[in-house]
Amino acid sequence: MLIKTVRGYTPQWGEDCFFAENATLIGDLILGDQCSVWYQAVIRGDVHSIRIGNRVNIQDGAVIHATYQKSPTTIGHDVSIGHNAIVHGCTIHDSVLIGMGSIIMDDCVIHSNSIIAAGSVVTQNTIVEEGSIYAGIPAKKIKSVDPNLQKGEIERIANNYLFYSNWFKSKES
Repeated sequence: MLIKTVRGYTPQWGEDCFFAENATLIGDLILGDQCSVWYQAVIRGDVHSIRIGNRVNIQDGAVIHATYQKSPTTIGHDVSIGHNAIVHGCTIHDSVLIGMGSIIMDDCVIHSNSIIAAGSVVTQNTIVEEGSIYAGIPAKKIKSVDPNLQKGEIERIANNYLFYSNWFKSKES
């Protein structure tokens, strides 16, 4: 894992986290407990702060960044950031699934219990209402998240990544 201090800021994290050997954590970054940052993921807090809650998984190849002097990045609890997603200068509330390859642009707000479909582009300043599924380019609301989808996707994926990370933290691996 690459941990780099920039502008006097060194990344910090809570307990029981997993960081892949080639994950990159830079600068003004604080992660909570039980987070996982997977292979080739980059969290670059060089130009603004990045704050990440508990039980967040940042999957392979994802990039988390911000905009200099303008837009920090804040991610709540129980969030899954899919493979190769880009999360940039935005706010993501609790229990959100950001699909693989999706892009969340500056000053967006993704409210709780929402899903951003794989490959979607959430354009600057978009507000995703709580419990919504957004898809497309540009991403638009396609429907609401029903309780089965909440349990079957958002919670399931977040819990699976807690489970998977234990395989890698185990001394027997």
